Parts: sequence; C-alpha cells; structure tokens
Amino acid sequence: MKEIIQPIFSLLPQVKSPTYRVPFKEKIKWTGVILILYFVLGLVALFGLSSGAVDQFANLRAVMAGNFGSIITLGIGPIVSASIILQLLVGGKIINLDLSKPEDKAFFQGTQKLLAIIFTLFEGSVLVLTGALPATPGFQWLLILQITIGGILIIFLDEVVSKWGFGSGVGLFIAAGVAEQIVVGSLNPLVPAGSQAPAGAIPGFIYSLTVGQPGFYLLLPVIATIVVFLIVVYAESMRVEIPLSYGGVKGARGKYPLKFIYASNMPVILTSALLLNVQLFAAMFQKLGFPILGTVTNGKAINGLAYILSPPNSIGILFTDPLRVLIYGVVFIAACILFAILWVELSGIGPKQVSKQLHGMGMQIPGHRSSRAHFEKILKRYIPAITVLGGAFVGLLAFGADLTGALGGGTGVLLTVGIVYKLYEEIAQEQLMDMHPMLRNFLGDSK
Repeated sequence: MKEIIQPIFSLLPQVKSPTYRVPFKEKIKWTGVILILYFVLGLVALFGLSSGAVDQFANLRAVMAGNFGSIITLGIGPIVSASIILQLLVGGKIINLDLSKPEDKAFFQGTQKLLAIIFTLFEGSVLVLTGALPATPGFQWLLILQITIGGILIIFLDEVVSKWGFGSGVGLFIAAGVAEQIVVGSLNPLVPAGSQAPAGAIPGFIYSLTVGQPGFYLLLPVIATIVVFLIVVYAESMRVEIPLSYGGVKGARGKYPLKFIYASNMPVILTSALLLNVQLFAAMFQKLGFPILGTVTNGKAINGLAYILSPPNSIGILFTDPLRVLIYGVVFIAACILFAILWVELSGIGPKQVSKQLHGMGMQIPGHRSSRAHFEKILKRYIPAITVLGGAFVGLLAFGADLTGALGGGTGVLLTVGIVYKLYEEIAQEQLMDMHPMLRNFLGDSK
C-alpha cells in the first residue's frame, strides 16, 4: 500500500518544516497571523448560496470550528474525519504502522492530509447536492468549488500552526470559534428584528430589570458556562505523580505527572466529528432515496439513527424524550472511551512509548530496578486506567454540558478550556526553555 500511496504525497503542496528551532516570539507571531487569517476567511461569504439556507449542523458548529455560510463552512471536519478513519485502520492493524519510526509517522501524516483533502471535496459535494447547503440555480458546482478551496485552506493553516506555531490549528480554531460565540452570546447589545430586548444574555437580563420583569432564566447559559469552565480547570489539575530519580546525578529527584484527562480533549473532538458524519450520510442516503439512517427535514433529523445521535442541547429534552437522551449519552461516552484508547496508542503516550522515553533519559523509579521492562510494567498500572476514566469523564462532562445550553455549546466550552490550558502550559514551557537553554537538552528537545 505504501508503494501505491507514497508517490502521491510529492504532488501535494506542503508547508515547509523549520530547519532550526523556532524562537518563542516567532511562534507567537505565526500563531497570531494564522488566527487572524482564520477570522478573515470566516467573513468571506459563499457566492451563490440560497438565502433560505439552514445550518443543519448548528449543534456541532462550535466543535467543528466552521462558520456557516462562509468558505470555511466545513471547518476542521475533513481533518478530523480523516483522523478517525486512520486511527481505526491503524488501531485495528489493517494498516500496519509503527508511529515511533519517523518514516511510518511521515506516511501517517501524509495519508491523513490526502484523506482530509478527499473528505473536503466529498463533504462539500454532499452538503450542496443534498440541499443541506442549497445553491441558487446554476451555481451548484461553483458553490462546491468555494467550499473545497476553503476546506483545503484550513488544512494548510492547521499545518502552519503545527510546524511554526503553538499547539495545533485544530485546537486553535475551535477555541477561537467558541470564544467568539461566548462573547457574542453573553454581551451582544444589538436588538434582533421583531424583539425589544438585546440579543446578548447579560444586556437582555439588564433590559428585563429596567422593564420590571426580571428574567433570571436569561443568565442560565452564562452560569452554565462558568460552571463547566470551573469543572474543567479543576479536572485539568488532577494527576497521578510517579516519583523519579535521575540515575546519573545522586539526589536528583522529580515526578512524572500523568494527567487525569490523559488523552486530552481529542476523544470529544473525534466523537463529535463521527456524529457529524452520521448526519451527513443520513442526508446523502435520503437524497439517493434510501433513508436508512433517518429522515432530514429543514436541515434537522426527525427520526432514525440520525435523530437519536443528534446532540441534545436543552434540559427540557430529558423530560420530553428521555430514552433518546439516554441512548445518545451512552453512545457518546462509549465513543469517547474508544477514541481515548486509540489516541493514547497512536500519539506515542502509551506505557511502552513513555517507558522507552524515560528510560532513555536515564530516569528510574526509586526503590525499583532500572530496566525498561520494569518501567513499562509500572506505567501499565496507571495509564490504561486513567485513559479509560479520563475518556469517560470528558464524554460525560461534554454530554451534560450540552444539556445545560451553555454559551458556545457545552462541548465547545469543555474543548476550549482544555485547549487554552494546554496552550498556556506549552507557551510557559517554551518561554522557560528560551530563558534556560540547558533545560531543552534535559527534556530531550534538541532543536
């Protein structure tokens, strides 16, 4: 398979990898520039889109970091869809890759980019041809072209951030989109047509006080957002610390932290993308005359699997359709656990890879034999357990937060807090290593 696919990689445009260690200020610059470009692309409207278009994926819009009606309508959907396919293929040993080897890792990344471009064309075509993005007569193919160009631009913007900036473009775009929704949803002072109260929750509440009809319910989304924020920050600080000593220096001791949310928030991103694809295929099969996944009307699933797996975004659904909420919750949490396990293995943070890294740095656990096999045995007591528990926790929290109707979507708030927290840690570590270059060699970063 490698021999067939690998020659195609040379035909794909690539973002050049840095040949030197990118300084802290340059990383900040590139991250800021890409963020501005992302917002600019979100303002470029699709030419030929019908004025009656309805956002079928509004509930997942924050997670997919797309701006409906713009050329980046697809957001990071194609990137994450490609990642899901590859994770399942590699995790199921259908494609045999050892991601600890540079050549296999390069093949994985190249294949993911190729798949992401294919998914961009596929998802854009399905949205337009099924009527989820209705085009004015004669503009269908032009609309597909615009969406495809926007999707490919997002793929390369993500690559720039990954190579030249902080974190990843996927995380950066999610955080930017959710932050925008939270600010607009809470502080928007504009009054919608046909209403007398401002659209923002806080200005709307203040207006209700001035007319003598206190609308405390208007603040519930703001309160829910704050509660989700505090829970995630607390969960991010939870960790198991394994004591370490440095074999080459007597008395040198430290701790290796294993975070409770060990697989980060990637399981939620991947699960949300999987649910988006269920909605997408439901619309496609319905257009072909085989509504095997359910019926979609006015951009919303009304029955079948697509309806059951539509994210519930109101606490009232618990009372009107509790069975659907239960099934959705179980599927969502189970998928988060599965993707957490796959992500840990494929991203090189499993027991085998971590033990190899720590042992290679000359680390050992006080009171235990200094061998890689023994290191791996001890890590296997902790990493698989916290991977499952952490995956279940973020799944449960995202599911519960969506029910509260938090601003930016409960899942979006969960992802944003985790992304910003991780970005802060990465920036702080990079700044520290710029100030103390010897730390870079100690931590195994030779660039």
